[in-house]
Amino acid sequence: MLFSWWKTSSFSTRLFWFMVPLMVVSGLVVYSLWAWNSGLELRRKVVVGGGGEGESAEALAVDYNFLRFGSYLEMEKYFRVFIYEEGEQPIFHNAPCRSIYSMEGIFIYKLEISNFRTRDPEKASVYFLPFSVTSIVQYVYDKNSRDYLLPMKQIVKDYVDLVSTKYPYWNRSLGSDHFMLSCHDWGPELSKSLPELFNNSIRALCNANTSEGFWPSKDVSNPEINQPGGRTNRLIGGPSDPSKRPILAFFAGGLHGPIRPIILEHWVNKDPDIQVHQYLPKNMSYSTMMRKSKYCLCPSGYEVASPRIVEALYTGCVPVLIKDHYVPPFYDVLNWKAFSVEISVNEIPNMKNILTGISSRQYIRMQRRGVTARRHFEVNLKPKRYDVFHMTLHSIWLRRLNIRLHGVEDS
Repeated sequence: MLFSWWKTSSFSTRLFWFMVPLMVVSGLVVYSLWAWNSGLELRRKVVVGGGGEGESAEALAVDYNFLRFGSYLEMEKYFRVFIYEEGEQPIFHNAPCRSIYSMEGIFIYKLEISNFRTRDPEKASVYFLPFSVTSIVQYVYDKNSRDYLLPMKQIVKDYVDLVSTKYPYWNRSLGSDHFMLSCHDWGPELSKSLPELFNNSIRALCNANTSEGFWPSKDVSNPEINQPGGRTNRLIGGPSDPSKRPILAFFAGGLHGPIRPIILEHWVNKDPDIQVHQYLPKNMSYSTMMRKSKYCLCPSGYEVASPRIVEALYTGCVPVLIKDHYVPPFYDVLNWKAFSVEISVNEIPNMKNILTGISSRQYIRMQRRGVTARRHFEVNLKPKRYDVFHMTLHSIWLRRLNIRLHGVEDS
């Protein structure tokens, strides 16, 4: 039947249907080449913008999802955030900048004065709920209360009720184009104040635990960064020569959580190459020990988030992730396997064999890639391209691209 139709068709009709598949295939090829070249150009800008061209090979390994990272430049052009102005300090528009929860304050303060902020909600890509979970805990938490979470959750619920009554945007999207940011361990729990906030909204969380409801395709994994002095410039740097890192692996920290006691049980005072301490001796400096170590152990505590991951990258120490159900920061554009080691809990007794089984050449590559990736975790007084502030925004931007707003895009 198809053959007879072809024989009876005019020459122009046959030519048209012959050309259509060729045009489609050609279009796909052209698009693929454009996407590839755009990704390579972006990689070049990331590398050259922060270092020498000799780092290009390392950047190619660190940034493996370059097509998705290619949206970064589009974000700079088009991404705009509306911050609800309702709410008073110290709970709203305020957060600490000098603790392990410093990402809350860093993000809030820098966003409020950034070019990404728009005062016109109609021009916004997303809407920010500017409450600080850390501040709520600091000022509202009552350890003597039987249901201590209830009043804290009520604050979040009341705030969303306020802005959803005053503005149409929450109800229009059922919260899916809104986001919150928290580095406190209780951030996921307080997000349960409203089903829409937990299920629909973008939650930027340091405690990115999939067993506690973290949804990688919707939520954002934020790095936990400890800034005791409010700045990171003195925290960054360490020898690149492995011979100047005589310690194989290092950890110092409390016994909280299920994983750390296992590490201490197998490695405290067992092997001089594996320096594990519950309490660091007075003659030892934590940052100095990291700079002397090839690998830095980053186990979970009570929760999966830990500032040790970023501290390891800052000091040029290769992070060893010992965590269950953890989604590392910016995982959708960074290839963590290129600059870190992942060890399961049942592999802790065999940890030395695993680490010594990594060749010197492979270690040097991982260490260099970690230095390359470090720029994405740096805090700058004035935010710079591809630093932690911009990477957080980029992660939110990627999630926003996945959203189809009820009654907006579908209308």
